[in-house]
Amino acid sequence: MKNTINRVIWIVLDSVGMGELPDAPDFDDVGTDTIGHVSEKHGGLYVPNMVKLGLGNINGIHNIRKCELPMGCYGKMAEISNGKDTTIGHWEMTGIYSEKRFPTYPDGFPQEVIDAFIEKCGLPGVLGNKVASGTEILKELGDEHIRTKKPIVYTSADSVFQIACHEEVYPPQKLYELCKCARQILCGENEVARVIARPFVGESAKKGFERTANRRDFSKLPDKNNLLQLMKESGENVAGVGKIEDIFAGVGITHAVHTKDNMDGMDKTLDYMDTIDTGLIFTNLVEFDSKWGHRNDYEGYAIGLEQFDKRLTDVMEKMGENDLLIIDADHGCDPTTKGTDHTREYVPLLVYGKGIKKNVDLGIRSTFADAGQTVAEIFSVGPLKIGESFLKDIVLDIV
Repeated sequence: MKNTINRVIWIVLDSVGMGELPDAPDFDDVGTDTIGHVSEKHGGLYVPNMVKLGLGNINGIHNIRKCELPMGCYGKMAEISNGKDTTIGHWEMTGIYSEKRFPTYPDGFPQEVIDAFIEKCGLPGVLGNKVASGTEILKELGDEHIRTKKPIVYTSADSVFQIACHEEVYPPQKLYELCKCARQILCGENEVARVIARPFVGESAKKGFERTANRRDFSKLPDKNNLLQLMKESGENVAGVGKIEDIFAGVGITHAVHTKDNMDGMDKTLDYMDTIDTGLIFTNLVEFDSKWGHRNDYEGYAIGLEQFDKRLTDVMEKMGENDLLIIDADHGCDPTTKGTDHTREYVPLLVYGKGIKKNVDLGIRSTFADAGQTVAEIFSVGPLKIGESFLKDIVLDIV
């Protein structure tokens, strides 16, 4: 088999699931279908580029039109790790199997954790310590935070320790230091997947607080036997766009840039395409999840998908003969459900390149790691611990 691919552009549409997994009942996610329900509520999605790649031809997708002769390869992937969050999803893509769920805190964090956080960081105390919406808790506690200088600590259905601070009370760099401090405390049985800095601005709750683009995630360290680290060790470029560097705690990353929104993520991806000729450009577009999925904003979600699809033209036009594009997701977050949490779903898989086959149905992949294993084979690293490469199914030249 002759492999002429030397650069992969991998874009993760954060939370764009496509229907419940068989074990969805175990996660209370029966009936979820992020992209199908968003399209239905919106009256149909106008995503011609993804349709041309085969999005509507994926087995089991709903409310997306089919293409007679797709120019890409298409399929869907199941998650085998025990969870449905950003960290576990991305880690599985790169060959890390998470057998156990990260701990969650539906009743808030144990007092010993909060006490240690206050003492080690020299804080006057904390506010919150409960499950909450990130926007609602600012309305509830933002004014008191400004008055008392006590950070707002909260969590969600995911394994996260979130710290919200006004940027004039705790500037972003100081907030990041608090997060690093919390990361050291949250170990052992309380080793959450992510500590998240949630900076915000605004005069008062009455006038409205607004979260800023200075969010940062401080993840648990991943297993170093993963695609990114293996590529880095072999001398390949691994450029992370958006949350990628944070999700992997910097492990395996050679270049990184953070982004303020999806369109900035696309801009930064295109910038890297101008400067990085070989290796992996790995992009996370977070707004589908953070701005629309968690807020049950299906209309914003639909518009966001249409905006991404329009910008996809720029990526495809800039691709060279030896480039490969992968588009997938890390979990679902169906904004039409009664809850606001992530959902246990299949994720779409779209693969395109000027030098690969067209209209190939890649079927139902048993793990997200199939995508990572394919990239590992392209760059002759690995093999990864899990996943089956589909490279042989998409390359044109067999020798």
